[in-house]
Amino acid sequence: MANWLVLSAFIAVTVVIAQAVRLLFMVINGWRNRKKAVGVFHPYTNDGGGGERVLWCAVKAIQDVNPNLDCVIYTGDHDASPDSLSGRALDRFGVKLIHPPKVVHLHRRKWVEETTYPRFTMIGQSFGSIYLSWEALCKYTPLYYFDTSGYAFTYPVARIFGCKVFSYTHYPTISLDMLSRVRGRSSMYNNDSLIAKSAILSRFKVVYYTLFGWLYSFVGSCAHLAMVNSSWTQSHIEKLWGIPARIRRVYPPCDTSRLQALPLEKSMKPPKIVSVAQFRPEKAHPLQLEAFAVAIKKLDQDLPRPIIQLVGSCRNEADEKRLQNLKDLAIKLNVDDHVEFHKNVMYSDLVRLLGGAVAGIHSMTDEHFGISVVEYMAAGAIPIAHNSAGPRMDIVLPENGKQTGFLAQGVEEYAEAIIEVIKMPENKRLEIAAAARKRASMFSEQRFYEDFKAAVRPIFCDGTK
Repeated sequence: MANWLVLSAFIAVTVVIAQAVRLLFMVINGWRNRKKAVGVFHPYTNDGGGGERVLWCAVKAIQDVNPNLDCVIYTGDHDASPDSLSGRALDRFGVKLIHPPKVVHLHRRKWVEETTYPRFTMIGQSFGSIYLSWEALCKYTPLYYFDTSGYAFTYPVARIFGCKVFSYTHYPTISLDMLSRVRGRSSMYNNDSLIAKSAILSRFKVVYYTLFGWLYSFVGSCAHLAMVNSSWTQSHIEKLWGIPARIRRVYPPCDTSRLQALPLEKSMKPPKIVSVAQFRPEKAHPLQLEAFAVAIKKLDQDLPRPIIQLVGSCRNEADEKRLQNLKDLAIKLNVDDHVEFHKNVMYSDLVRLLGGAVAGIHSMTDEHFGISVVEYMAAGAIPIAHNSAGPRMDIVLPENGKQTGFLAQGVEEYAEAIIEVIKMPENKRLEIAAAARKRASMFSEQRFYEDFKAAVRPIFCDGTK
């Protein structure tokens, strides 16, 4: 029996050593075969949101800075090709790349999908990203590793492969606000009501979040450069990662030039309110429909009935189900005749919808930035945004002392803002819209290109020494 135990232990140790040697040779091979390229880690290249716009504008900026660097997209979308991706950048976002990017297909994307982890989703996806980045870097090892999707746990892996690591961080995976909500036992999309109601489960989740925060701080500190998209994100990342000297705030690119060419005068027959957001739980679309229903009930009979247009993309089956639930909710609230749904629209159609809207509604709590809010303002649609994070700290601020929009929380505040926009005299609406449009100009694509290039040039210079 003892001999069998010794033999089993010997075999186990041999297997572990063999696997470690194999992994070491994979890393060494990656070091030896590093390409003069930027590997862009963006597993979902078809999400259609602000993150994808950042991706293509960033790729274009990199091509401008150093045309000799190949841009390689790590994607889990198996139908993606260089031509289809460059075409998508142009058709969906109006971004014309200098040349199509190379594509490396990833076959283990399921390890970062939220459906793979019904519980402990955050830590599951984070460790899953380590596995996915290992696949990416073994297939193609670049000199520069660029994360555009917030997978900070991949940074140590990229460092092991000898890459210069830089990122564009839209929001921290965990924030101090999230921790405070769990401590306060507030129920939200990222804090199940069952946990919020239980003191024991809430304490356990506080410990879980604290431990995860420590890990997140370590992996984030491995970035040579961290670009962030807003004051709110910058504040959190500086506290969490502890590398303030390596952090640069680069506001995301908004197509303000094309949208600013749209007329400020809008038809009020009927007044249209647009909502642009992916059909994800944190975007809080049900709140918008509930507020809209309340506003319609409170409107004077002699005022025109507005129409709300929900415009967004669906990434997967879960998003499709959420969209159907919204359609069912509109029927339940008896406003379905006044609600339009526009799924996965082309960029030209988005511009048309924005151009016809008198107001734009946004309802995500702690939206890190809020590209859609800027798009509303540039298009002349008065924003009604959530009173937190990016919209409150960076976007819906007075311009030369003039109001640029509304900030709201809760169904009643949103409903009152909707009513006020519809009842507003034309001259006042035009004054607010003009001030909002002027403020939106500071978040232009041109501003993004300038700030992005200034941030990455030192990284590229260091990498060539």
